Amino acid sequence: MIRKSIQLAMVSVAVLSVASQGAWAKVSAEEATKLGKEFTCVGAEKAGNQDATIPAFSGKWLGVPPGINFKGTGVHHPDPYANEKPLFVITAKNMEQYANRLSDGEKALLKKYPDTFRIPLYPSHRDFRYADYACEVARQNALSAELADQGFGVNATSGAVPFPIPKNGLELLWNTLLPTRAWTEVSTNDQAVVYPDGNIAWGRVSTKNLSDYNDPKHRKKTEGVQAYFYSLTMLPERNKGEIIVGQESYNHKQNPRQAWQYNPGTRRVRQLPAFGFDMPQGAGGFRTVDDDRLFNGSPERYDWKIVGKKELYIPYNGYRFDDPSIMYADILKTGHVNPDYMRYELHRVWVLEGTLKDGYRHQYAKRVMYLDEDTWHAVMSDNYDARGQLWRMAMVNYIYAYEMQAFQARVSVYHDLTSGAYMADRLNNERREKTRLNDGGLSPEEFTADAARRTGL
Repeated sequence: MIRKSIQLAMVSVAVLSVASQGAWAKVSAEEATKLGKEFTCVGAEKAGNQDATIPAFSGKWLGVPPGINFKGTGVHHPDPYANEKPLFVITAKNMEQYANRLSDGEKALLKKYPDTFRIPLYPSHRDFRYADYACEVARQNALSAELADQGFGVNATSGAVPFPIPKNGLELLWNTLLPTRAWTEVSTNDQAVVYPDGNIAWGRVSTKNLSDYNDPKHRKKTEGVQAYFYSLTMLPERNKGEIIVGQESYNHKQNPRQAWQYNPGTRRVRQLPAFGFDMPQGAGGFRTVDDDRLFNGSPERYDWKIVGKKELYIPYNGYRFDDPSIMYADILKTGHVNPDYMRYELHRVWVLEGTLKDGYRHQYAKRVMYLDEDTWHAVMSDNYDARGQLWRMAMVNYIYAYEMQAFQARVSVYHDLTSGAYMADRLNNERREKTRLNDGGLSPEEFTADAARRTGL
């Protein structure tokens, strides 16, 4: 009986501790006035760093920059910094000189591939801004947004990050789950898993995403369904025709993710009751479902904490990687993608750490994610195994997508530091039709079990 009382007391303390995080969410009116002044309207520090290697935020461009010939969504985004050259290149030989601005994952890649992996460092830019509506929503959320159900959900207004001035790990996590990004997204992308012997396992996926949270015409409270997703596998041949559709809510405790799979062999649809977490996905099942955009879905399996902010060399303004004149053979090299097409810049990032809770299972015992302060997008992730060893390192190339006046995830690269294999996802250099963003034309009816059955091959 005594032991049971102690257990109940411990549970009560834990619940009170997590529940109190919701109260922290609402910053004071005085603190909220920093948005747009000391901070950008979505919460980044406006000032540059001490040695001016990170510039002050200018936000001088909204949409298409001057001198850029952009023909609209569905085409390659021209690079506004195409004429720039690297300031210097970090290699295994000089990495100690720059070690304090490298993540553990970047250091591991430099050490594992000392003759080929390198980090070309370009001038840093903070030139693009969000539309006024996103700024207005961020200010409103700073004063009113709060966590719900011990952080499983969030109560906020749609359109911008819920916590522009985050106070704890769960608030920071929800910022990277709900940044300003595409309302509708339609694409067909290639995937490649490159093995140490040079062999490549190919994948191709056609996707549709509808994000109610980011519909620029509607500002609403975070209730019900947050987003809808549809994925049709086109390669490899053995999985051709498989469809997964689903819905994501704003509260993973009250409404867990719903997903269904169409099997072309049986021509039947079945529900996937636990779609997410560390289920294998992608070509060869190389990455996990929750690896997409470095983390997605319910936060329930990890304890999340803010480690702090740090200046890091991160992938940024990755327009060149998408250049249609560059072929996959130019990009996909043994061990890692061709560094000549990567662009790194020095930026401030939030460091968010997730540690697997007792009694929960996941391939990753710890995740350390790096979130760009200007966008709240996770740009790099170091993932550790049960022995505490750094196992996988992932990075995402982001661009500012002119047509939606926000930042878009492009090619993601997932490295297995043990096997030496890696996966490049969202490749479209050799595809004529590029991703269509905020083009409309999607409805919730396209993301149901019946829709998967109707569209199945």
